[in-house]
Amino acid sequence: MNANVYAEGRSPAVPQRHESGKPPSPKTKAPRKAVAPKWLVPALLALSVIPLAAGAGRLAELAGGAAITPANARFFAAPWPVVAHILSAGVFAILGPFQFATGFRRRRPGWHRVVGRLVVASGLLVGLSALWMTLFYARAPGTGDLLYAVRLLFGSAMVGSLVLGVTTIRRGDVRGHRAWMMRGYAIGLGAGTQVLTGMAGAVIGGPPSELRGALLMAAGWIVNLAVAEWVIRRPTRPGRVPGAGRPPGLQTAPPG
Repeated sequence: MNANVYAEGRSPAVPQRHESGKPPSPKTKAPRKAVAPKWLVPALLALSVIPLAAGAGRLAELAGGAAITPANARFFAAPWPVVAHILSAGVFAILGPFQFATGFRRRRPGWHRVVGRLVVASGLLVGLSALWMTLFYARAPGTGDLLYAVRLLFGSAMVGSLVLGVTTIRRGDVRGHRAWMMRGYAIGLGAGTQVLTGMAGAVIGGPPSELRGALLMAAGWIVNLAVAEWVIRRPTRPGRVPGAGRPPGLQTAPPG
């Protein structure tokens, strides 16, 4: 015998309706949001301390008329490229991390756009001056063909990443813009990681040879790019459209 669904005072399982007579809409999820890890900004700032201190020391050396040695003669012969490189690197290293701070970027989009232009300009100057110094300065002692090629490769990759970061945001591709800017910043911050890879190499294998020195320098850039790719590709946080799925009478009224 078929059971009567209306028996015993039970009502059939029918969808509840709003006052408008329409069934409630399902909960709508907003597009997933790319959120940078909270440790990213302080880690990037900490990593930039040593190269910024070294750059400040180089500027003091040039301004104070230090003794000319084989290691610094090329800087005294043509100081402006290295001065431009150090000053632009300071702007790039200090302002760059805050461009990746998700909450700060969303609360102050105007600041993000204005400072972003400054970060791109300083980053391009960092990359182009690095390429100029590699091509036209006399090679420092211990700089072989491999390190020469590695510097040209990563200097060009940094400039290319920043250019792609600009072109993608002009097309409205926010994810692509974030990814390319993060790659460009990772390469630009290679000097900080190279201090760590150089120290690790010295502890493990002693003073590096020309080949090992080039490989340790390359390792600094590779580590930074690997971390950048992990941050870019890490799972994103789903969001919800405010008020989705609520009856019309319960929708939150806009302020004011």
